[in-house]
Amino acid sequence: MLLIVDTKGYVLAHAIPGDPHHILQTFDQWCYHCEHLSCVGPDKGRIVERVLLERAPLRVLELGTYCGYGTVLLAQGLPPGARLYTIEGDPRHAAVAEKVELIVGPSEEVIPHLREKHGLVNANFVFMDHWKRSYLRDLRLLESHQLLAEGATILADNVLFPGAPHFLQYAKTCGKYHCKVHRASLEYFRAIPDGILPGSEIAPRLPREIS
Repeated sequence: MLLIVDTKGYVLAHAIPGDPHHILQTFDQWCYHCEHLSCVGPDKGRIVERVLLERAPLRVLELGTYCGYGTVLLAQGLPPGARLYTIEGDPRHAAVAEKVELIVGPSEEVIPHLREKHGLVNANFVFMDHWKRSYLRDLRLLESHQLLAEGATILADNVLFPGAPHFLQYAKTCGKYHCKVHRASLEYFRAIPDGILPGSEIAPRLPREIS
């Protein structure tokens, strides 16, 4: 808890209020010079921004709020009228989210009730940056509860380090998705290789027409 309090205090003291880019830069300065946080970071963040610009989703689901870095990144790139839902299992971290629909609870318990309790009919865009071992389970939950819109975009961070091998194998072999890992470095550690599975290339395939 001390880590998040110190980070929040630093951001509040140094960031320009209302300027999401400067808020993210302030997070980055903290992570480079004070304490590492497991957020998407600037390099992979640019991939997220590019995909958001390309897809312009109206219903976005984030799995893993943590310190709020990804939430700010997503919110500042959304088109007018879009809605962002973010799920955080740890109530100590959940307090950082504002101006979004924050849902507190374990993702495996929240996802099945997103439609009836929170009004999310389906998501055009999903950003996964929570427990890596939960990626596959939660993707399957989104599928089974029909919460992915046709052609939905999915981004998954840290698929190479610390890694989500079962998720990657499923995404590549199940026949439902187009996917390609974009290699990058671990946030704030350029010497450690990592990758992000970008949504521009992981969209549910449409059934082929039978002639």
